[in-house]
Amino acid sequence: MRVISGTAKGRGLKAVPGMGTRPTTDKVKEAIFSMIGPYFDGGMVLDLFAGTGGLGIEALSRGMERAVFIDMDKQSIDVIKENLEACRLTSAAEVYRNDAERSMKALAKRAVQFDLVFLDPPYRLKHADRLMTEMHGSGLLNEGAVILVEHDAEHRYPESFGPFRCRRLSVYGDTAVAIYDYVDERLEGVHEQL
Repeated sequence: MRVISGTAKGRGLKAVPGMGTRPTTDKVKEAIFSMIGPYFDGGMVLDLFAGTGGLGIEALSRGMERAVFIDMDKQSIDVIKENLEACRLTSAAEVYRNDAERSMKALAKRAVQFDLVFLDPPYRLKHADRLMTEMHGSGLLNEGAVILVEHDAEHRYPESFGPFRCRRLSVYGDTAVAIYDYVDERLEGVHEQL
């Protein structure tokens, strides 16, 4: 595993010991960033269920300004910190050991808003749509945010729900990647009046 492009291109990333996390392969990562980027001009990224931190680190390397990494596993948190240090990106990142729900509440209290969100929960969890709805309700998403959901290819999330529209669904073996655009209806009328 390595950073594919940007300021930290070519730097190796440590994996989390054991079989608890499945890092996104370089091939899938390359495909993901060609769909959502490939480069960014600033912005905030949230890597929830971060694992090794590979997706958030890639986003920072490609131009995102700041990243928040969250995972429940202590080993994952240690690996994320090591990977950030190896890529010289520690100053652009916040790393928290917490569960998804509690961390979103804490971020909402700080009025943090994200432009890009990576949701790569363990495959047995099939509630990314509920987490996205909670992010919307908590005001965690900037207008036009992109949410990327990595999930079991046999599971299907709705094409659209609430303010989320699926732009693209790609399948790589037993992994599926759904890319959602966030279109806040509360702001649509405002845009039309301008």
